[in-house]
Amino acid sequence: MERQKNYTSKDIAIFLAYAIFGIFMFFVPIELGGKSTIPIDHLTNFVKTIPNYNFIFGIFIVTAGIIYAIKTKGWQGSTLNAVFFVLKLTALVFMIMYVTKKGPEKFFEKGMLPLIWNGIMVSVTTIVPIGSVFLAFLTGFGLMEFIGVFMEPVMRPIFKTPGKSAVDAVASFVGSYSLALLITNRVYKEDYYTTKEAAIIATGFSTVSATFMVIVANTLDLMDHWLLYFWLTLFVTFLVTAITTRIFPLSKKPEVYYSGKVKTQEEKPKFSFKDAVDAGMESFKKAKPLPVVIKSNFIDGFKMALNIAPSLLGIGMIGLILAEYTPIFDIIGYIFYPFTLITRMPEPMITAKALALSIAEMLLPAPIVAGANFDIVTRMLVAVVSVSEILFFSASIPCIMGTEIPMKFSDYIIIWIERVILSILITAPILWLIF
Repeated sequence: MERQKNYTSKDIAIFLAYAIFGIFMFFVPIELGGKSTIPIDHLTNFVKTIPNYNFIFGIFIVTAGIIYAIKTKGWQGSTLNAVFFVLKLTALVFMIMYVTKKGPEKFFEKGMLPLIWNGIMVSVTTIVPIGSVFLAFLTGFGLMEFIGVFMEPVMRPIFKTPGKSAVDAVASFVGSYSLALLITNRVYKEDYYTTKEAAIIATGFSTVSATFMVIVANTLDLMDHWLLYFWLTLFVTFLVTAITTRIFPLSKKPEVYYSGKVKTQEEKPKFSFKDAVDAGMESFKKAKPLPVVIKSNFIDGFKMALNIAPSLLGIGMIGLILAEYTPIFDIIGYIFYPFTLITRMPEPMITAKALALSIAEMLLPAPIVAGANFDIVTRMLVAVVSVSEILFFSASIPCIMGTEIPMKFSDYIIIWIERVILSILITAPILWLIF
């Protein structure tokens, strides 16, 4: 039976206006002040120009985040929650160091506390609440349902996720993994993703943005090969995701929705423009008024910022300290050594140890193999894997933990190891063919 049309031309006009505005804010780079990036990023950068913003907002969001964790009893539920609650509390120590400028001199070097505070913690916790306001135009009025009809035949067989998850993937590469996770969490809580689908999306699509890729490419002197680097990274990241969805632990995640409802067999997706319009407009008609949706999204985004701020500072700094003062990442590097060896990397042990650092912070491997001593293949491999591995403790893992998606600590470690190994095995042969 054909679905009855219950929308007017005015409804379609408003739907299009919201969709175009949302797409513009998140996916259309514009040049302002000599910098080309998406409007959301421009807006975030404008906010950060407020005098002493990084200093004042950083203190506020970390302090408020710890108070919020205490108020919500963040240590309850599991041993993992208790451990990460304690790690969140260490953010207070690093905050006091940052404010008073007292502590080990090494901590105040450019790549340590200033990087975590300004480059990661303040940036992420600023863009999440701001982005959540404009997120309403992407997720709240039918655009995802419209896109989902077209993308279902692609996303479902390859990634085992709904068509609308394509929006998450694009949001990561042109926007931010924090924004993509905000989308994922929002859609998961509305029962559009199962636990398995949300876990696949969070650990497989929520990579760093093109902005971070530019930083990596600059560090490794790869900007002359920017287009190759960008598209190769895109290809490797999503091919690795297609593989990890079919192996443990993601393959064993339950097909259960946030509400507890078990997923049932879906109808074969349709693929026509009319079906897409009908799906989008049906969701549009069910949507709450724009101010209500924006308010709800902002509250969710602000809560997420409170959840992740202490984690970004505390866990991020601990990861950098461990990398600097202990051999732990050298030891972890031995996991990847056989794979850098069989793929004929010129410096297999150094490359493996550099990639091990990516679990602490995705920007850490690049400086290890930067400079004239390392060939183009090694530098390109490290650049690609730094992005395609997706999971790291200074940002993405705490961001995922700040969502409602149920993941175990072991899940993060296993998936990270899988992604690094697969990325090496896929990327290296391609690079040898090119170079």
